[in-house]
Amino acid sequence: MKNATISTLALAAAATFTTLAAVSPAQAAVTLIAKGSLPATSADLSGFTNTLESGVSANLLGGIGSGLAWAGGSTFLAMPDRGPNANAWNPAVDDTTTFIPRFHTLDLNLSPATGGSLPFDLSITLQKTTPLFSTDALNYGPAVPSANTRQKHFFSGRSDNFAAGTTSTDGANARLDPEGIRVSKSTNLVYITDEYGPYVYTFNRTTGKRVGMFTLPAKFTAANLSSQGALEISGNTSGRVANKGMEGLAITPDGKTLVGFEQSPLIQDGGDGGNMNRIITIDVKTGATHEYAYDNHLSATNKNYNSSELLALNNHEFLVLERDGKGLGDGSKAVIKQIWKLSLAGATDVSALSGAANLQPFAVTKTLFLDIAATLMAAGFADTQIPAKLEGMAFGDDVVINGVTKHTLYIANDNDFLANVGGLDNPNQIFVFAFDENDLGGSAFMNQVFKPAQ
Repeated sequence: MKNATISTLALAAAATFTTLAAVSPAQAAVTLIAKGSLPATSADLSGFTNTLESGVSANLLGGIGSGLAWAGGSTFLAMPDRGPNANAWNPAVDDTTTFIPRFHTLDLNLSPATGGSLPFDLSITLQKTTPLFSTDALNYGPAVPSANTRQKHFFSGRSDNFAAGTTSTDGANARLDPEGIRVSKSTNLVYITDEYGPYVYTFNRTTGKRVGMFTLPAKFTAANLSSQGALEISGNTSGRVANKGMEGLAITPDGKTLVGFEQSPLIQDGGDGGNMNRIITIDVKTGATHEYAYDNHLSATNKNYNSSELLALNNHEFLVLERDGKGLGDGSKAVIKQIWKLSLAGATDVSALSGAANLQPFAVTKTLFLDIAATLMAAGFADTQIPAKLEGMAFGDDVVINGVTKHTLYIANDNDFLANVGGLDNPNQIFVFAFDENDLGGSAFMNQVFKPAQ
């Protein structure tokens, strides 16, 4: 619902948590205005009727929050990763299956609340499921998706779906672990990151057909592949870390540039647990890339954190979602779920540099935009109820609250296809926050502009 409105009276019930959410001046007015959920146990709209190797249905909705992208109005695209691998069935493939990667089209409708403590209700409707495929033949291991036809070679979450002797940048390998998703300016394409790659693939939004790919520079490549993540890590001295590859993805509001990063630093830059990640920009038209240093260390805890998502605030400033792996789904208490703001304007291109010590002097400056965990706890959530893996992030349409226009920020969780953990429900959750220019520390907000293809 565009420009949904809410009155002073309706906001009164939320006044307490709105005041308490003032964790620091940088995010004093950023407030939670709505939340919604979809059960992980329901079926999606893929039409698949087979059963996966682990005994799980191939059309299980499971987790949908690895990536979240706005497509205009109340339409969003949500994406699971490589599928269910919680059921132990084959450690040789890290319990992955021939789950076909896909994205879901959702209607996320905000309306003034009819009850409860939040000012808006968020209803979530699954409208479409789009499986991803190639018309060119792909490299599989011993298991090929049963849905394949001569014209459609579906991608697969199985870790052994690659050809011997190939590297992580061989685009013919069928294995795909999608993490980030964005919609093109023309609205007819979607860009999706691949942790197995590293790649940014281009798919037709309507059909799910792969129509292009951006290959990252050679320094991101893992030369020696394995169906077991631990062996792939030990078998490489450079490139992306297995299962910590291309993660976050942003698109600038003008639609000209894709901006992404790995979940952890490259092996040669410190690897998993290191602090110096690389932000890479990709010119959509030419494929030209630039790289910038990003320090994921937080002084408050004296720890380094994996980076989960990247979102364009305007054409040169971005929001980065950093988190621990604690909370609902992990059986523990959430601590670090934060969003930081950074600017690439005037930043030094570090493409020619290698190693954390060489990158460190050129790290971009970051400032706290939103402490998600603190804001949710101020709104009444226990630290054990905050999802462990908040990963999807997107802006949406503006809303009007008490006559004031507010921007909206949607955040989704990845529940790892686990509907229940330790006796606790673990659904797909989407949280909606409201903010305005006063919360941006002088930055200008520009939402993505769409010009549908004629």
